[in-house]
Amino acid sequence: MAHPQQHFTPAEYLALEREASTRSEYVEGQIFAMAGASRQHNLITANVIRELGTQLRQKPCEVYPSDMRVKVSSTGLYTYPDVVVVCAEPEFEDAELDTLLNPTVLVEVLSKSTADYDRGQKFEQYRTLPSLREVLFIAQDSRHLVHYQRQSDGTWILSETRDPDDRLAMTAIGAEIPMAEVYAKVRFEDTAGPKAI
Repeated sequence: MAHPQQHFTPAEYLALEREASTRSEYVEGQIFAMAGASRQHNLITANVIRELGTQLRQKPCEVYPSDMRVKVSSTGLYTYPDVVVVCAEPEFEDAELDTLLNPTVLVEVLSKSTADYDRGQKFEQYRTLPSLREVLFIAQDSRHLVHYQRQSDGTWILSETRDPDDRLAMTAIGAEIPMAEVYAKVRFEDTAGPKAI
């Protein structure tokens, strides 16, 4: 839902956002409130943060939860990916150190209301980040990972899996994500309808 005022500058957005009790994205001069996350969304996000944090503990990488704002400088988008990894020296917009400019990996846990935007317009903007090497989209209503890797020529290669025994290689950061760990403790509702007795 957009903020009632028609247009904000980035400075106005940041001033409001730093005082707000809830988070909002900034897109083309408009501020959009972000909805709360479901149980599944929170479990998946926590699982990924735990898995990456453990594997990257001895590497020069930092793993951030969804409170780390990311700016896409080329488009002016300010957003909150579900998980952010940076493996270079972190670069921030200003002295507040709350708006990262150079993520290496971004992870989005998809919801029905945001999936099209996340995989479409937002991903298009993410791809303009020079530092970005991998993007992972995770379904929360079924076991499904969609992984994009930037190649040396700038193209992006897609791979995906639904195999519960699969392990996703994140080569840019030297990590591996087991599907079983991504979905640990996540219960999917039965959508097949009632069963005959």
